[in-house]
Amino acid sequence: MAERDAGGTDEAWLRQRVVDAAQDLARTGLSPNMSGNVSARAGDRIFITPSGVPYTDLLPADIAEIAFDGRILSGTFPPSSEWRMHAAIYAAHPEAGGIVHAHSDFATVLAVLKREIPPFHYMVAVAGGRDIPCAPYATFGSAELAAHAVAALDARRACLLAHHGQIAFGRTVEDALHLAHEVETLAAQYCRALQLCEPDLLSDDEMAVNVEKFRTYGPRG
Repeated sequence: MAERDAGGTDEAWLRQRVVDAAQDLARTGLSPNMSGNVSARAGDRIFITPSGVPYTDLLPADIAEIAFDGRILSGTFPPSSEWRMHAAIYAAHPEAGGIVHAHSDFATVLAVLKREIPPFHYMVAVAGGRDIPCAPYATFGSAELAAHAVAALDARRACLLAHHGQIAFGRTVEDALHLAHEVETLAAQYCRALQLCEPDLLSDDEMAVNVEKFRTYGPRG
């Protein structure tokens, strides 16, 4: 992997991180084949997976570099069709440095049913709130879908997308990837719980405690 520069925005380094995350989606099955997409932000630029290129074949030079308005700045191939959703989330969340969008199995099962992930488990708070909401459906790649995702991510770092999948953002690409995996784990657990019965839910007060605890959870600095 390329070495990180002092400012953390070295182009080769960011491109490789996006490739690594995209290949994790393919390797783990979190988003099979060419579904889903990954991006990293560097100031007013976005490095995003290209459209229609298998992740197993992806090279750093294939990663598209775009402006927030979609202008292509560099890259072998055009950007993912979902670039508008990535750009809109970065614009709404200055703290976001990486985004992962996946068509993971159990998150998609809930998404096609337009079901949120409710507070059935305290780990739901890892996404920033009492639940992981489901954004309304809109055509993939559209500005309407981007707006729905931004609204669902108000005070959240992850959400489901109706009839589509899930999306998560983090301080880094790795943070976003980790959260996307966590969302899929929670979605799988919730789906399996529903096979037995409708689970009891944690209270708003308890989830508020959990959300606050996650603000200082893990490595810092």
